[in-house]
Amino acid sequence: MAEFNKDESEVMIQELNTDSKKAEDIYDKLRAKVNTFTADKFRGKYGKLIDYLLLLPDFVVLLIRLACDKRVSGTQKIMVGGIILYVISPIDIIPDFIPVIGLADDLLLVVYGLNTIVNEIDKEIVEEHWSGNDDLLQTLRNAADIAEKFLSKNVIKKISAFFSAVKGKQ
Repeated sequence: MAEFNKDESEVMIQELNTDSKKAEDIYDKLRAKVNTFTADKFRGKYGKLIDYLLLLPDFVVLLIRLACDKRVSGTQKIMVGGIILYVISPIDIIPDFIPVIGLADDLLLVVYGLNTIVNEIDKEIVEEHWSGNDDLLQTLRNAADIAEKFLSKNVIKKISAFFSAVKGKQ
Protein backbone atom coordinates (compact mmCIF):
# COMPACT_ATOMS: atom_id res chain seq x y z
CA MET A 1 0.00 0.00 0.00
CA ALA A 2 1.31 3.47 -0.85
CA GLU A 3 2.31 5.60 2.10
CA PHE A 4 2.58 9.36 2.23
CA ASN A 5 5.35 10.76 4.36
CA LYS A 6 6.18 14.29 5.46
CA ASP A 7 9.54 14.46 3.67
CA GLU A 8 8.05 13.54 0.29
CA SER A 9 5.29 16.11 0.78
CA GLU A 10 7.76 18.89 1.61
CA VAL A 11 9.89 18.07 -1.45
CA MET A 12 6.77 18.12 -3.65
CA ILE A 13 5.68 21.50 -2.28
CA GLN A 14 9.14 22.99 -2.85
CA GLU A 15 9.13 21.70 -6.43
CA LEU A 16 5.63 23.05 -6.99
CA ASN A 17 6.81 26.51 -6.07
CA THR A 18 9.67 26.49 -8.58
CA ASP A 19 8.34 25.21 -11.88
CA SER A 20 4.87 24.69 -13.38
CA LYS A 21 6.04 21.70 -15.47
CA LYS A 22 7.37 20.11 -12.31
CA ALA A 23 4.03 20.86 -10.68
CA GLU A 24 2.27 18.90 -13.41
CA ASP A 25 4.73 16.01 -13.02
CA ILE A 26 4.25 16.02 -9.25
CA TYR A 27 0.49 16.06 -9.70
CA ASP A 28 0.71 13.04 -11.98
CA LYS A 29 2.88 11.17 -9.44
CA LEU A 30 0.59 12.09 -6.54
CA ARG A 31 -2.44 11.00 -8.58
CA ALA A 32 -0.83 7.60 -9.16
CA LYS A 33 -0.15 7.21 -5.43
CA VAL A 34 -3.73 8.09 -4.51
CA ASN A 35 -5.08 5.59 -7.05
CA THR A 36 -2.86 2.88 -5.60
CA PHE A 37 -3.81 3.80 -2.03
CA THR A 38 -7.56 3.69 -2.72
CA ALA A 39 -7.58 0.74 -5.10
CA ASP A 40 -9.45 -1.63 -2.80
CA LYS A 41 -10.96 0.80 -0.32
CA PHE A 42 -14.25 2.67 -0.48
CA ARG A 43 -15.98 0.36 -2.95
CA GLY A 44 -18.97 -0.70 -0.81
CA LYS A 45 -22.34 0.61 -1.89
CA TYR A 46 -20.92 3.40 -4.06
CA GLY A 47 -18.94 1.14 -6.37
CA LYS A 48 -17.95 2.86 -9.59
CA LEU A 49 -18.97 6.32 -8.33
CA ILE A 50 -15.83 6.33 -6.15
CA ASP A 51 -13.69 5.66 -9.22
CA TYR A 52 -15.12 8.70 -10.98
CA LEU A 53 -14.98 10.90 -7.88
CA LEU A 54 -11.28 10.08 -7.70
CA LEU A 55 -11.03 11.50 -11.22
CA LEU A 56 -12.54 14.82 -10.13
CA PRO A 57 -9.10 16.33 -9.36
CA ASP A 58 -7.91 15.15 -12.79
CA PHE A 59 -10.87 16.86 -14.42
CA VAL A 60 -10.21 20.09 -12.49
CA VAL A 61 -6.52 20.02 -13.41
CA LEU A 62 -7.55 19.51 -17.03
CA LEU A 63 -9.81 22.56 -16.78
CA ILE A 64 -7.00 24.63 -15.25
CA ARG A 65 -4.56 23.53 -17.93
CA LEU A 66 -7.09 24.39 -20.64
CA ALA A 67 -7.67 27.81 -19.05
CA CYS A 68 -3.93 28.48 -19.27
CA ASP A 69 -3.59 27.31 -22.88
CA LYS A 70 -3.38 30.13 -25.43
CA ARG A 71 -5.05 27.93 -28.05
CA VAL A 72 -8.31 27.86 -26.07
CA SER A 73 -10.67 30.73 -26.90
CA GLY A 74 -11.77 33.36 -24.43
CA THR A 75 -15.38 32.18 -24.46
CA GLN A 76 -14.31 28.65 -23.62
CA LYS A 77 -12.12 30.00 -20.83
CA ILE A 78 -15.16 31.79 -19.38
CA MET A 79 -16.99 28.47 -19.26
CA VAL A 80 -13.95 26.81 -17.68
CA GLY A 81 -13.83 29.58 -15.08
CA GLY A 82 -17.49 29.14 -14.21
CA ILE A 83 -17.05 25.41 -13.74
CA ILE A 84 -13.96 25.84 -11.56
CA LEU A 85 -15.76 28.47 -9.47
CA TYR A 86 -18.61 26.07 -8.82
CA VAL A 87 -16.25 23.30 -7.75
CA ILE A 88 -14.28 25.47 -5.33
CA SER A 89 -17.32 27.36 -4.05
CA PRO A 90 -18.52 26.38 -0.57
CA ILE A 91 -22.10 26.79 -1.82
CA ASP A 92 -23.24 23.73 -3.75
CA ILE A 93 -26.53 22.10 -4.60
CA ILE A 94 -25.44 19.22 -2.36
CA PRO A 95 -22.99 20.33 0.36
CA ASP A 96 -19.54 18.78 -0.04
CA PHE A 97 -19.44 17.68 3.61
CA ILE A 98 -22.01 14.97 2.84
CA PRO A 99 -19.83 11.89 2.22
CA VAL A 100 -19.52 10.79 -1.40
CA ILE A 101 -22.83 12.22 -2.66
CA GLY A 102 -21.66 15.73 -1.72
CA LEU A 103 -19.11 15.56 -4.51
CA ALA A 104 -21.36 13.90 -7.07
CA ASP A 105 -22.95 17.22 -8.07
CA ASP A 106 -19.48 18.72 -8.63
CA LEU A 107 -18.54 15.70 -10.70
CA LEU A 108 -21.63 15.93 -12.87
CA LEU A 109 -21.21 19.66 -13.50
CA VAL A 110 -17.54 19.21 -14.40
CA VAL A 111 -18.36 16.32 -16.71
CA TYR A 112 -21.16 18.24 -18.48
CA GLY A 113 -18.87 21.23 -18.92
CA LEU A 114 -15.86 19.26 -20.09
CA ASN A 115 -17.98 17.35 -22.56
CA THR A 116 -19.08 20.61 -24.17
CA ILE A 117 -15.58 22.08 -24.18
CA VAL A 118 -14.00 18.91 -25.54
CA ASN A 119 -16.44 18.95 -28.45
CA GLU A 120 -15.60 22.59 -29.26
CA ILE A 121 -11.79 22.52 -29.35
CA ASP A 122 -9.11 20.48 -31.05
CA LYS A 123 -8.96 17.00 -29.52
CA GLU A 124 -5.16 17.07 -29.53
CA ILE A 125 -5.12 20.11 -27.22
CA VAL A 126 -7.34 18.33 -24.72
CA GLU A 127 -5.40 15.07 -24.90
CA GLU A 128 -2.15 16.98 -24.34
CA HIS A 129 -3.48 18.21 -20.98
CA TRP A 130 -5.33 15.04 -19.85
CA SER A 131 -3.50 13.10 -17.12
CA GLY A 132 -5.87 10.16 -17.12
CA ASN A 133 -5.05 6.79 -18.61
CA ASP A 134 -8.41 6.19 -20.29
CA ASP A 135 -10.09 7.80 -23.29
CA LEU A 136 -11.39 11.13 -22.01
CA LEU A 137 -14.68 11.19 -23.93
CA GLN A 138 -15.63 7.70 -22.83
CA THR A 139 -14.60 8.51 -19.26
CA LEU A 140 -16.81 11.63 -19.31
CA ARG A 141 -19.79 9.64 -20.60
CA ASN A 142 -19.31 6.92 -18.00
CA ALA A 143 -18.86 9.45 -15.17
CA ALA A 144 -22.06 11.27 -16.15
CA ASP A 145 -24.03 8.01 -16.27
CA ILE A 146 -22.79 6.92 -12.85
CA ALA A 147 -23.24 10.33 -11.18
CA GLU A 148 -26.78 10.66 -12.56
CA LYS A 149 -27.72 7.33 -10.94
CA PHE A 150 -26.84 8.70 -7.49
CA LEU A 151 -28.43 12.14 -7.87
CA SER A 152 -32.12 13.03 -7.86
CA LYS A 153 -33.77 14.41 -10.99
CA ASN A 154 -34.18 17.74 -9.18
CA VAL A 155 -30.41 17.99 -8.57
CA ILE A 156 -29.65 17.02 -12.18
CA LYS A 157 -32.10 19.72 -13.34
CA LYS A 158 -30.37 22.35 -11.17
CA ILE A 159 -26.95 21.35 -12.48
CA SER A 160 -28.21 21.55 -16.05
CA ALA A 161 -29.66 25.01 -15.31
CA PHE A 162 -26.34 26.17 -13.82
CA PHE A 163 -24.45 24.86 -16.80
CA SER A 164 -26.91 26.51 -19.20
CA ALA A 165 -26.47 29.83 -17.36
CA VAL A 166 -22.68 29.63 -17.64
CA LYS A 167 -22.93 28.64 -21.28
CA GLY A 168 -25.42 31.45 -21.96
CA LYS A 169 -22.94 34.08 -20.70
CA GLN A 170 -20.51 33.23 -23.47
